[in-house]
Amino acid sequence: MSDRSDRELLAAHVDGDHEAFAELFARHRDRLWAVALRTTGNPEDAADGLQDGLVAAYRRAATFRGDAAVTTWLHRVVVNACLDRLRSAAVRRTVTLPEDDDRPLPPVAAEAADPVLASERSDQRRVVLAALGQLPADQRAAVVLVDMEGLPVAEAAAVLDIPVGTLKSRCSRGRARLAVLLRAAGLLPPVPPVGSGNQDPPPPVASQEPPARAPPG
Repeated sequence: MSDRSDRELLAAHVDGDHEAFAELFARHRDRLWAVALRTTGNPEDAADGLQDGLVAAYRRAATFRGDAAVTTWLHRVVVNACLDRLRSAAVRRTVTLPEDDDRPLPPVAAEAADPVLASERSDQRRVVLAALGQLPADQRAAVVLVDMEGLPVAEAAAVLDIPVGTLKSRCSRGRARLAVLLRAAGLLPPVPPVGSGNQDPPPPVASQEPPARAPPG
């Protein structure tokens, strides 16, 4: 691969370089695939959404205004294509989970030496992806970009073309729903019952005695 920047590759593609866009895609393929997979919830729709997004990016490259990073623009096109598929009537309602065919989790030495631990982590991944698949599409996209892909809030908002406040609201609602689903699956501890020792103590109650009067002067 060349050492040309993303912007230089996109500009070269617009100018007729037939290899530039393929090089740009190869550079960001893994991350775009992971976003598509987590947004749609199954590899078939992810592959279609990624293809739709890349075709759109290929054809609309000349419209890139340069007011954001090329990666932000690519994410926006792919996520929008995936959301369009999720909103269409043809998309399946049941989430089929992949067998860890997105990017692997960071390696852990203990896991590498312990197949039981590796199996547990794989099971946990499937449970999380299943819970993620139950979120509304807009909330899912926000949570995927911020919490799973690690994009800064401002960049994630730019990808989805929404205000930062709207993104934060979608993330908040999505996280709250995920917490309920993950608690039900046993991946999070249950909420302590009211009155348990883990609750914050109540605020002090003011004394009911009348205030002392000042002595006469």
